[in-house]
Amino acid sequence: MRNNRSFFALAILLIASLAAAQDTTASILKPPKGAQVAIVVFEDLECPDCARAAPLLEEAAKTYNIPVVRHDFPLAKHPWAFDAAVLARYFDTHSKKMGNEFRDTVFQHQLEINKDNLRAFAEKFAAEHKVDLPFVVDPQGKLAAEVTADRNLGTRIGLEHTPTIYVVSNNTQGKPFVEVVDRSQLFAMIDSMKRE
Repeated sequence: MRNNRSFFALAILLIASLAAAQDTTASILKPPKGAQVAIVVFEDLECPDCARAAPLLEEAAKTYNIPVVRHDFPLAKHPWAFDAAVLARYFDTHSKKMGNEFRDTVFQHQLEINKDNLRAFAEKFAAEHKVDLPFVVDPQGKLAAEVTADRNLGTRIGLEHTPTIYVVSNNTQGKPFVEVVDRSQLFAMIDSMKRE
């Protein structure tokens, strides 16, 4: 009898945690306020595939006039990805547009960047945008905490690779989000999500 109760308690805990994970995924994978459909991407600034995907996501956003919601998911195997994400967050504090420009510029020059020259690369970007880059970019660790929070978010919804791309909708009928596994299908998936 006691083993049965333990089993049922464990089963209830497992079901509750699966339901919570689904609720978390559904609450994260939504378009920003005012948008019907959006692209959500979890990216690593040192990831070559993320660099290849970024122009396509930008093209889709412009074609459909939909937002791209970017989340940081720096992988442990990439030595400068986390620091680059913190720098992008610093540029976000000036404007989200500037932060995204920095991300895209990193993707364009990814092969030239390493842990030793990342700071110089960011200084050059800052000078070109007439922004001061302080000696200590994140003195209180707030920007690093934001990057970590994004990475933890991705981990909670089960991400294992970058880029992980979703087309999301605020529709209550049908699927509220779908992962883009084959990027050649991105435009068709957006069309489908807009029709629902």
